[in-house]
Amino acid sequence: MQRYFVPAENWYENEVAISGDDAHHISRVMRYKEGSMIICNHPDGRAAKCVVTSVGQGDVTVHVDEWLNEDSELPVNVTIAQGMPKSDKIEYVLQKGTELGASAFIPYQAERSVVFWDAKKTQKKITRLSKILKEASEQSHRNSIPDLKPVMGIKELIEESKQYDVKIFAYEEEAKVSEHQSFGKLVNSIKAGQNVLVCIGPEGGFSANEVETFKENDFSSVRLGPRILRTETAPLYVLASISYHFEELRCR
Repeated sequence: MQRYFVPAENWYENEVAISGDDAHHISRVMRYKEGSMIICNHPDGRAAKCVVTSVGQGDVTVHVDEWLNEDSELPVNVTIAQGMPKSDKIEYVLQKGTELGASAFIPYQAERSVVFWDAKKTQKKITRLSKILKEASEQSHRNSIPDLKPVMGIKELIEESKQYDVKIFAYEEEAKVSEHQSFGKLVNSIKAGQNVLVCIGPEGGFSANEVETFKENDFSSVRLGPRILRTETAPLYVLASISYHFEELRCR
């Protein structure tokens, strides 16, 4: 059943008004008619099965048929601080990271990032990425859309990190030594409900200055397996591992 995230101001007791791109998708792409069923998500995380009651020019009205008892969110709140990669890799990370349960993303302007967003590009990029987050949340039947935080440099990221219970940065040098920090052991120490910040470097990795800064601010350096991962693969490894640990392994 198709799912749509609807702004809070469009909910009226048992009626929901849908407009814009979502209304176009319902009427023109899915070709739903009166009586068709969809799922509408409220920003507070609740979801309702709804029946389409009217399809107009640019707007759709639905009636709440049943509130659903569901929760597809990770038991821990994982924020991915992604070192700004080249081309459209950031879009891939946000799309797949959303499917895997990330609660938030931080575009991180790392010292070795090749790509820089200037003031003119930033708003356009944010609009594009926000749309990707919404569509990925709908496709994967999330209860909420991950937050997209502002672009941060190392100083802003360290300040942001103060609100997290667990702070991790993936460091490729950890994959090259025999006595390494075990990511599995670290994940095993995380408790449900905690806020976890995971920092991933860009294609060139973290600089020596960044590594030292992270360590001085209580970040744990970990390896993500014995192989060196691409920047767009690393956050997905992290999220998949955490998902398996909390949502599959502990359910046995």
